Amino acid sequence: MFSRTQIVEKNFLNKLGSGRLPDVIIQADDLPPKWKLVELFESQLTSRLLDFKSRSLKANSESFYTIGSSGHEGNAVLGEVCDLEDMAFLHYRSAALMIQRSKKLPGQTIIYDLLLSFAASAEDPISGGRHKVLGSKSLFIPPQTSTIASHLPKAVGAALSIDRASALGVEAVMPKSSIVLCNFGDASLNHSTSQGAINCAIWVAYQNVSMPIVFVCEDNGLGISTATPANWVKATQSNRHGIKYFYADGTNLVDAYAVSKRAVEYSRKYRKPSFLHIKTTRLMGHAGSDIESLYLSKSELEENEARDPLLFSARIMLDTQTLGISEILGLYNRLKSQIDRVGDICIKRPKLTSAEEVMESIFPIKRNQKGTKEVSDLLRQNTFGKDYELLKNPWPMNKLINFALVDLMLEYPQSLVFGEDVAKKGGVYHVTAGLQKKFGGRRVFNSLLDEQSILGTAIGLAHNDLLPICEIQFLAYLHNAEDQIRGEAATLSFFSKGQFGNGMVVRIPSLGYQKGFGGHFHNDNSLSVLRDLPGVIIACPSNGADAVKMLRRAFYEAWYHKRVVIFLEPIALYNARDLLAPKDGLYTFIYPDPDEMADLNCHTSYGNGGEIAIVTYGNGVKLCQMAMDSLSSPLKAGAKLFDLKWLSDLEQNDVMDELKGFKKILIVDEGRKSGSYSEELMTLMIEKLNPVPRLKRVHGKDCFIPLGTAAEFVLPSAEEIAETIKTFLEEK
Repeated sequence: MFSRTQIVEKNFLNKLGSGRLPDVIIQADDLPPKWKLVELFESQLTSRLLDFKSRSLKANSESFYTIGSSGHEGNAVLGEVCDLEDMAFLHYRSAALMIQRSKKLPGQTIIYDLLLSFAASAEDPISGGRHKVLGSKSLFIPPQTSTIASHLPKAVGAALSIDRASALGVEAVMPKSSIVLCNFGDASLNHSTSQGAINCAIWVAYQNVSMPIVFVCEDNGLGISTATPANWVKATQSNRHGIKYFYADGTNLVDAYAVSKRAVEYSRKYRKPSFLHIKTTRLMGHAGSDIESLYLSKSELEENEARDPLLFSARIMLDTQTLGISEILGLYNRLKSQIDRVGDICIKRPKLTSAEEVMESIFPIKRNQKGTKEVSDLLRQNTFGKDYELLKNPWPMNKLINFALVDLMLEYPQSLVFGEDVAKKGGVYHVTAGLQKKFGGRRVFNSLLDEQSILGTAIGLAHNDLLPICEIQFLAYLHNAEDQIRGEAATLSFFSKGQFGNGMVVRIPSLGYQKGFGGHFHNDNSLSVLRDLPGVIIACPSNGADAVKMLRRAFYEAWYHKRVVIFLEPIALYNARDLLAPKDGLYTFIYPDPDEMADLNCHTSYGNGGEIAIVTYGNGVKLCQMAMDSLSSPLKAGAKLFDLKWLSDLEQNDVMDELKGFKKILIVDEGRKSGSYSEELMTLMIEKLNPVPRLKRVHGKDCFIPLGTAAEFVLPSAEEIAETIKTFLEEK
């Protein structure tokens, strides 16, 4: 009994040998040159034979991933009609596309490269054995894993960046004539991420803003086992305002080539989005582990296999007298022999051998060029205007961050500030007030109300070497879009051996303690969603002066080291002016000198006590200072306060060295008891400190934050902290 893989191969060879190939309608005007037809057909055959090889290697435990491109080989035409300078965000069934694209660049070894990826070899040029991904630095294809539409938002951002970079006169990766290509499956079209991304592209284009992107929906009619309703893609996409719809038969190489070329030319000429609907089929299941016979009848399987695009391409070769049967068989056998030989070599190539080796690519390769601007004092004065003299006065956090953004946008001309309401309104808390007036609408602009689009746009802008500074309006709003950070931004360097990076700063008004304003959508004290993202920097300043210096470090790390930085700004501290008494002004600060920048992973300490160390961050710093001040002198003298400031990579935070001399450590965490930073800190202290000190926590309750003064019952207070310090110090 043959497997479906064997049946697909035998069908092709038998029908070719007998000449029983399906009929194809060919429009003479659409025909590419014969040499181009051969090239495209060769890419299709190569892709198919690599799928066969992948499955045979998997059967021998020499390969680890069998989602293939069989049935989608018509997308080879997209590798031809797009230029190398058109960034391509690819679906995992795009091997033929990538193979054809490689032919545009001399010196490529695409079969060897893909087989190294199949074998998870450390020599795989894109991921270094970390995943079987389609990607290439030289071919301008960022690596993409098993995405379900999560790559569409960043493709939109990349498309937006092209003309924006040109208009701003800043250097970018893509030239002004470029477009962006983004393909996906019909099942992925139904995902909220793709719907949001396509809507965002239309929304931008509707306002006559450049959006040169080609969305390619490769419609094989199945989402694993779930059938797409007949004509669903056409019915929902063909008449949308602001995006031009094109339809192509993916089994007909000539038709697919002609229609794809028209779609690409449309987006390139008019700088508008197009939707290319390519009807395909799916052969050999979703992946090697997918048993199609469980949900498709034998007749349905045979109907799909009768639509094998290689059968139709072979007919085109014969009908156009481009290749004969013996020549097609010869090409097939030569490619198969080559793939077998290369595969036998690749499975013997080195694998990753240690955790250290695996983790090397978590951090991107550092940038060589400077790329920032020398800012004269005259330019600063002219830009700040009347605010220039105010820099000498003490200010709360929100105003100081605003000043810092002005300076940083002068220093980094490629930076863009965007998000919900950040332009004329200046954000909900007016942190970005006046920036649009100073820098214009191309650099400071409002987004639509969609966090997935905001974060995806940031990733895409960074792909084209701009520096996105996006704002998520509240911490809780991150949760419906956090996969853009987790699955896309944070993983890019890891799956590309550090070759690709998307340096960006995500500013988020965060945390609790907003009197009279509550509810878990605006008053969120949970940071757990950010705690386990390798390579992502998490910053949380506790006062305005630190916020300025840390924001400068955030820009620096995002631009020079291509790091993803999450910058958490405690809302309750935005307007805080007083610390210990009304109108004492102790929580306002003078704007730090422009040369002052915080060190990464370095803390700040307060006091000289040696009996108890208090470790905290964010709002906790102000609360602990208030608590310490309320203690009697002997108790006050025994405590020392540590502000972590940087909440990522706590193991490397220099505070651990200073904690070694303390016998008692109190952790104050405004987060909840479960899933909070205090859990991680206690574990780390037990592991790192010898002897282990006595440890205590003050933390939020395992509860959502309610409205108004009721919030005080579930969050740490200065009084609770003071009482805990007192009893802890008095304990023997």
